[in-house]
Amino acid sequence: MGKLMIQGTGSSVGKSIIVAALCRILKQDGYSVCPYKSQNMGLNTYITKEGKEMSMSQVVQAYAAGLEPDSYMNPILLKPLGDKRCHVIVNGKLYADTTAMGYHDLKLKFSQMLKEDFNKLEEKFDVIIMEGAGSPAEINLRDRDIVNMGMAELVDAPVVLVGDIDKGGVFASLAGTMLLLKEEEKPRVRATIINKFRGDIKLLEPGLTMIEDIIKIPNAGVLPYFDFDLEDEDGINRLADLVRDNIDMDAIYKIIFNQ
Repeated sequence: MGKLMIQGTGSSVGKSIIVAALCRILKQDGYSVCPYKSQNMGLNTYITKEGKEMSMSQVVQAYAAGLEPDSYMNPILLKPLGDKRCHVIVNGKLYADTTAMGYHDLKLKFSQMLKEDFNKLEEKFDVIIMEGAGSPAEINLRDRDIVNMGMAELVDAPVVLVGDIDKGGVFASLAGTMLLLKEEEKPRVRATIINKFRGDIKLLEPGLTMIEDIIKIPNAGVLPYFDFDLEDEDGINRLADLVRDNIDMDAIYKIIFNQ
């Protein structure tokens, strides 16, 4: 069985789309693969055939993996209500309405559930491609984290860290993220991916060498900036082809299967 978690240096760096692409590549290569995000937040949700609610990001990833969307792919969904409150949806059903601090306390109850459910998924699928949320360097939340390094630690998953170069400061983001991780967490990060690159890759290559030397982690590839409509099968296939062409998939496979 194999697994991999895609984490990012921040929100909107492209984690969801990379997970979808990896799910499609693995499916194309003959593996049964499942997307998984232990906790997601948003109002753009989907109702499954069983009447359960889940994040749209995991719906796209499910289609990429050739699966019917199901809430086990997104066991905890937070729906903001305003005034610092949110609905907490657990396994597709409303669990509680709570404040941000209230949910921080609830997370203590969810760790064992997430571990047990994840273990069942590992028995069912060849590979699970996991997605983190925001950044693993949110040091104020680390003690009860169940979606980034806390989740990776819970199920012993290797991590690939994604940075967004389009915003600027990608090298500082990668180095700063690694700086703020605990020493025991750093070996989990097995590679980096730089996403949303525009321009001549030759100008970027010296920086790739320097950041590898600084953080002691290899770069698995650089993805160009792109904007796909992924609602149809062709869009997902083109996304998978783009990622396969620009990422060292042999290195990714070695990480997934812990070789």
